[in-house]
Amino acid sequence: MGLTKQYLAFQPVASFNLIASGRANVAFVSVGGVDGRFVAVAAAEKVLVWNTRLGEKVLELTRDKQEVSYVRASPDGKHLAVGYTDGVIEVFELESRKSVCTFAAHRSAISAMNYDLIGMKLVSGGLDNDVVVSDVVAQAGKCRLVGHNAPITEACFMQRYHDVVISCSKDTQIKFWNIETQSCFKTIVDHRTEVWGVVLMRNDDFLVAGSNDSQLSVYKIVENSGQEAVGELESESSSPFRCSQIGNIQRSGFGRTINLIAEGGGQILGCHGTDRKIELFYFYSVDEALARLTKRLKKLDTKAKNDQAASSSSADRQLSLTDEIKRLPAIVVPEKIKSFDLLLGSRDELRVCVTYVKNIVQMYTLNVAEKHAEPKAIHTLRQQGHPTEVRAVGFSSDNLAVASGSGESLKLWNRATQSCLRTVETGYVVSCCFVPGDRHVLVGLKTGQLLIVDIVIGEVIERIEAHAKELWSIVLTPDQRGCVTGGGDTTVKFWNFELIADPNREEGSEVKVLSLLHKNVLKLEETVLSVRLSRNSKYIAVALLDSTVKIFFLDTLKFYLSLYGHKLPVLCMDISYDSTIIVTGSADRSIKIWGMDFGDCHRSLVAHDNSVMGLQFIPKTHLFFSCGKDGRLKQWDADSFEKIITLPGHVGEAHGLAVSPNGKFVVSCGSDRTLRLFERTDEPLVLQDVQEEEREELENNTLATGDDSAVPGLPGLKLPSKKTIGSEKAAENILECLEVSKAFEQEDNKSIIPPLMFAYEATNTDDFLLSVLTRIRASDLEEALLLLPFSSVCELLERIPKLTATRQDQTEIICKVVLFLFRIHQKPIVANQTLLPVIQDLIGKLQRAVHELRDMIGVNHHGMQMLQREAEANQGGVDLFRDATKSRRLKNQRRKRKELAKRTFVQIST
Repeated sequence: MGLTKQYLAFQPVASFNLIASGRANVAFVSVGGVDGRFVAVAAAEKVLVWNTRLGEKVLELTRDKQEVSYVRASPDGKHLAVGYTDGVIEVFELESRKSVCTFAAHRSAISAMNYDLIGMKLVSGGLDNDVVVSDVVAQAGKCRLVGHNAPITEACFMQRYHDVVISCSKDTQIKFWNIETQSCFKTIVDHRTEVWGVVLMRNDDFLVAGSNDSQLSVYKIVENSGQEAVGELESESSSPFRCSQIGNIQRSGFGRTINLIAEGGGQILGCHGTDRKIELFYFYSVDEALARLTKRLKKLDTKAKNDQAASSSSADRQLSLTDEIKRLPAIVVPEKIKSFDLLLGSRDELRVCVTYVKNIVQMYTLNVAEKHAEPKAIHTLRQQGHPTEVRAVGFSSDNLAVASGSGESLKLWNRATQSCLRTVETGYVVSCCFVPGDRHVLVGLKTGQLLIVDIVIGEVIERIEAHAKELWSIVLTPDQRGCVTGGGDTTVKFWNFELIADPNREEGSEVKVLSLLHKNVLKLEETVLSVRLSRNSKYIAVALLDSTVKIFFLDTLKFYLSLYGHKLPVLCMDISYDSTIIVTGSADRSIKIWGMDFGDCHRSLVAHDNSVMGLQFIPKTHLFFSCGKDGRLKQWDADSFEKIITLPGHVGEAHGLAVSPNGKFVVSCGSDRTLRLFERTDEPLVLQDVQEEEREELENNTLATGDDSAVPGLPGLKLPSKKTIGSEKAAENILECLEVSKAFEQEDNKSIIPPLMFAYEATNTDDFLLSVLTRIRASDLEEALLLLPFSSVCELLERIPKLTATRQDQTEIICKVVLFLFRIHQKPIVANQTLLPVIQDLIGKLQRAVHELRDMIGVNHHGMQMLQREAEANQGGVDLFRDATKSRRLKNQRRKRKELAKRTFVQIST
């Protein structure tokens, strides 16, 4: 057996630089029982919880390689629902940081999510035009509501009517759904443009909708008395409530309504358009509105007495929007708004958390009760990340620091802690490089300037007009005494480091600072995109805009070789440590490996699905990394021309990478604004295994597309789930279990347990089947049962009666399986005469098992109540497990609801 080359695996360590993504929203969360201080934001595929007061990251929730598109906190503050771009919803427990349930609900990105009043159900809307209601307790989908013709923009539950869901879409419609009948019973078609948001205010008294115009439509929701009015539609009379437009709120901002947010109590409404202003509106309670009406009527009566000719209409003497709503001071913000969230404190303090497009989170406070209060900014998170995309990265010579440059600044990071050490305002950075000694950084700007940045003081100590156009590349000379720059003005310039007297020094001081002395220039005919020097100081390679790489002698600058073969310009390249190989990456998606002696192309590799943006050798090896606009980061062997591994890259494009001098770390930057750090481990890689895993992943992605959620033979039934890898594997496990169980029962020797049954720790076929069913994720169970052939369904149903009698502790999952199979295969099951005795036996046993389970729960419940009464009696009448103020508050709410149902106001459209 021949010797094989051993590779060591790289694994992702951390991703940093991102405070809040520009795609998802922000939500207040409760950590340790503290409200108003912690916010949850999306950071590419992660969810970060920030302590805005200290500016620290306290939690990090991670799933697979999918971008977060929406977050929503549960009413009790203990869980956080996270929606992803692949249509999956993960519910995390904040205390343990673990996922408690998963819903594969949509076929595309999640665009809206909301909990019901008690947090038992979750409604979600997606870009696939569907609304899905999920049961959080059962960890399974409840129903799929199909009717919209465009992506969903908002979906929410009504508090007063628990089974009603309201959704709005880009198809200009607002729909009211009954989740029990899974039907739409009311549609509002008043809007002519897309509806971007709806919110329910003041305990479902008002419905506010925002569209493309500068007005918010306000609808009044009153309980339907059952008496059909003249001219009323039949659908209106059958509805449990009436919803009619009573007026509009004129916004002072410009553009369409982007976000429409209500705080938890439904008293304060916030909205913003395309400008930098958040408008706030306060909805008075019923008593406050009546008091304002009484005050206004007194003024009208006084005016009527003074002016005998003046007369007020009956409409002026009834409750109007001006009595119900008050405009609060608007919050003017410094940047373009992405999203915001509201939280009203106990002392009428309103907290507004805003995320900006420029990777900034800011917290504002406003006292609602104060008459002339003004909003104040109290906390800002901006130093933890670049406001724009990072374009260049570099490692220090001691492997401890990372430099990153973006459109406006340069930041220095601690590699171990991923914390920001320095921020220097520079301008648009396109290249950067550490100076030997790691005290200074050379920065190339888009304007062509070359900056020398002192890391210690965090300032630019010199600006050199190096090039007339972009300075695309900076590379140190092999002797570490100078550098070479290449720019868009078709020149390559050579510089030497030197120490000069500080021009800002005091008299008599001998302090010297670093500077650059221009030594030589190489004039070319095309724009220079990249420059590299060989380690033996013999050659300089220059990548030009004409898709060629020209190699010159470094000492005389005479032409040596020309590497041509790329169809598009070479964007990146590197020379190996022994100066024998040069690797080039081009915009034509390929990587070419050349010999430095004759300029012959050793191999051309189709490396990425888009332009190759970054490429660098691992020091003292012929292994190199590459990254491209497809977001992937790949490791290659320049000797065997094989791809070693594909690392989880960026969500979007990758702009560049850097390998540490010791070869243990790799950092990359991309359009998702993250800096991703990878570390080499001691785990050896087997190329065949890696390739097999990549093939399986590709097959799984193409196999479980999830495009069709309809049930065959039942066109009207659409499951609230989609086909996933988990559901297909679960179906395979069930089929394998039935096959192994059948073979085991036919054998004469029952003492030998099959290996698969032994792996599930089962000694008989009943326990084996139950072990397989209980290990299936609740959200995948229905899809797995749907994939079973009818012959396997019959075999499974034949095993259920015995299973029900022997394992009454699993009655719940048995009932769930049986009911779903009967609902899907009702006609063929009824037509199958051989299943008739099985069904009769099954019905009787299941009924008895359910009754026994119900009786056991009832006995335990009433027994606990008796223990509670005894404990309360022994403690002198102290209420146990109950808050007296909470019960009193609920009674007051019920009384107000009854008053609202009796009283009907006529509203005036303004």
